Amino acid sequence: MDTISYKTLEDLGYDGYLLKDAPEKVIQFGEGNFMRAFVDNFFDRMNEKAGFNGKVVLVQPIPNGSFRLNDIINDQDGLYTLYLQGSQDGEAVREKRIISSVSRCLNAYEDWQEVLKTADSEDIRFITCNTTEAGIHYDPSCKLEDAPATSWPAKLTQYLYHRYQNGMPGFIILACELIDDNGKELEKCVMKHADDWNLPEEFKKWIQDENVFCSTLVDRIVTGYPRANADELNQENGYIDNAMDTGEIFGIWVIEGPQSIYDELPIKEADLLILVTDNHKPYKERKVRILNGAHTSMVLGAFLAGQDIVRDCMYDPTISAYMNEAIFNEIIPTLSLSKEDCVEFANAVSERFKNPYIDHSLLAIALNSTAKWKARVLPSLLGYVEKYGEIPKALATSLASYIAFYRGTELTEDGLKAINPVTKKEYLIKDDPEVLEFYAKNKDLDNAQLVDAVLGNTDFWGRDLREIEGLQEYVTDALNLIDEEGTMEAMKKCLPAE
Repeated sequence: MDTISYKTLEDLGYDGYLLKDAPEKVIQFGEGNFMRAFVDNFFDRMNEKAGFNGKVVLVQPIPNGSFRLNDIINDQDGLYTLYLQGSQDGEAVREKRIISSVSRCLNAYEDWQEVLKTADSEDIRFITCNTTEAGIHYDPSCKLEDAPATSWPAKLTQYLYHRYQNGMPGFIILACELIDDNGKELEKCVMKHADDWNLPEEFKKWIQDENVFCSTLVDRIVTGYPRANADELNQENGYIDNAMDTGEIFGIWVIEGPQSIYDELPIKEADLLILVTDNHKPYKERKVRILNGAHTSMVLGAFLAGQDIVRDCMYDPTISAYMNEAIFNEIIPTLSLSKEDCVEFANAVSERFKNPYIDHSLLAIALNSTAKWKARVLPSLLGYVEKYGEIPKALATSLASYIAFYRGTELTEDGLKAINPVTKKEYLIKDDPEVLEFYAKNKDLDNAQLVDAVLGNTDFWGRDLREIEGLQEYVTDALNLIDEEGTMEAMKKCLPAE
């Protein structure tokens, strides 16, 4: 078989949508699976449905190692097959699409002058980026004359300065890194480099006046290259695709920016789940506290009840009812977006958790649960107490399940060993060293003493949770019930009487 290319597809008689020739309108720093299954998919659909007629230039922002994805993408004419898979209305859905929105892939360290050359093009209007959570950071060692600078913000400063020197307009910059206020943080780093490099004041003014740094929220689980069945899919397709990508069918992109973005990107015309708003934070709050909060509040108790993956939990009547109680009756009432918006998102979350194509391990989600519970669940618990003056049963029970999960027997270099009370199998608790040391040190305390120590640990929670009236007593009772009858019974106690 031949590698996927325009000629290969023509020879195969492929009659699906493809855009072979179009001006490059987007430069994207980050060529990985997520961006190709998310951002480049959106641009591909804008091309097909709304005549955007634009190609994306990918830039690999790190040096080439043994795996040269840029060469693979270029050998395939920028083409790759994307499978979006999931559950809709209770049915398994699998959508195949050949993405043709990518023109080529450059490597910043081998093709830096070619990267800068794209800044000379009047067609390039958008910059997108995802350089991992660690990508947006200020590195004082970077210099203007580096070719290129090491950090992503320094590279962007060089790129913008090249554009400015040509007397050209700026860009709409869409940051997709998974940090708070990603666009604003990127802009801060760029301005810091401009200051440290003694660049002209006119350039600094141009950065702020001519460019729009957008913070964005991205939401799609991307599972990447399907190693387990890639050969089978290649046989089915009739071509070899070494850049094949997979992800869940759900995807939403929330962009904090001016409404004029709708004038430049045909989002509405293409009927895409992309929202431009003046404040993305309520949407991030909704995502973190419903989707991530549901995960964190449910998985530890579910694991101790003998479950292994998220999908199976959704078909257990007690666990799913417990999760829904937490989401619909305890989390949603504390959120700032409308109940209608939150309920719609929560219903989509339930479908996503049932995805038949993703075996999402409970133990994988349980990694670093202390920080996760603080960020994802505690704000909802506090909001509920403030609003109603009482303890939310499901969320408080999730805290008891967290404590039960973390009661280990032996601290090792790999983590804290513990025994699942249902399966009788050993599992490994993984968290920050100080967290594991705390639980190892306090493993012989009785339940009341342990709850007192955990809730009073301000290093964990940023405050003393014993000050919340009734919480310590509820969590202690729930932990006792878990010990005596199991987490399933503790979950059932949270549910409304039938």
